[in-house]
Amino acid sequence: MIETIYIEEAILQHPRVIAIVARFPQARKITCGRYGEVFNPKAQNFRLQKQKPALILAEKYKHFAMAAPSGYGIGAKRNYYFSHMLNCLYDCRYCFLQGMYQSANYVLFVNYEDFQDEIRQLCFETPSEAIHFFSGYDCDSLALEPVTGFAREFLPFFEKIPNAWLELRTKSTQVRSLLNREPFPRCIVAFSLNPVEIAAKVEAKAPTVLRRLDALRKLQEHGWRIGLRFDPIIYQTGYQQQYRELFEQVFSIINTDQLHSVSLGTFRLPEKYFKKVQKLYPDEKLFASPLDNQHGMISYRQELEQEMMHYCAEQLSHYIPEDRFFPCTL
Repeated sequence: MIETIYIEEAILQHPRVIAIVARFPQARKITCGRYGEVFNPKAQNFRLQKQKPALILAEKYKHFAMAAPSGYGIGAKRNYYFSHMLNCLYDCRYCFLQGMYQSANYVLFVNYEDFQDEIRQLCFETPSEAIHFFSGYDCDSLALEPVTGFAREFLPFFEKIPNAWLELRTKSTQVRSLLNREPFPRCIVAFSLNPVEIAAKVEAKAPTVLRRLDALRKLQEHGWRIGLRFDPIIYQTGYQQQYRELFEQVFSIINTDQLHSVSLGTFRLPEKYFKKVQKLYPDEKLFASPLDNQHGMISYRQELEQEMMHYCAEQLSHYIPEDRFFPCTL
């Protein structure tokens, strides 16, 4: 899977680096000073690199946990996101990462302990207030779990901090590490879902919706709290029936007593990212949708966006109580 591994010189002997490199004995190993030398140059072809991404092992020095944008959250007043990785195993056409980064290579920050120190400090500042931390903003939380050991390392850490909540956002079926341990109630495993007809068109390389639902079911049966993320909902002819059938399918499997939250949002990209992605994929039908520029954000025309949100929210109201529903206001 990984044919080339770049490693920062300063972490060549880091135990996590040694363990990861040992998993890929046939891969080329190339040292570099800082990961940006490989990741940031502009003369790169994201679309070409996406066919065979390299893995870059790096050390992060600052900004371990970032305040989440206003309107992003599932109930807490204080929300942060953190990214142990940059870029994703999957190739979803609506993903903002392809517009944000020059490179499709994966960057893994191996100094997990520094992330944990900052998260711990944020929690200690307000010990009586719940703080939510979101993993999966710049990557999929679980897709490379067998390589990164991210969940295996971070779940015990979060378990020890009484006011820390963790969301693992994913499309992955790599849930073995979760099934091999006891769940704890302040972790939400949140699956991103779209109708089969839409996922087949715009979620390349991701597990099928049926496989995700099977992983979701196994986790819930094991005792994990589940989140459902219908975000972004995608417009195409017949979307009403497709999302109605998706909700019927999901809630025929879900035990709503163990359901933590449901979020909903439409397709949207910052204008700068949209232009870059559109240039990468000029024939992509998604970008021929009825889109509009609203204050620098490319999304569906306002009346269509409102129609889609209203329809899906009304359908979801048949299955979940209002206090578990979090429409995205970004």
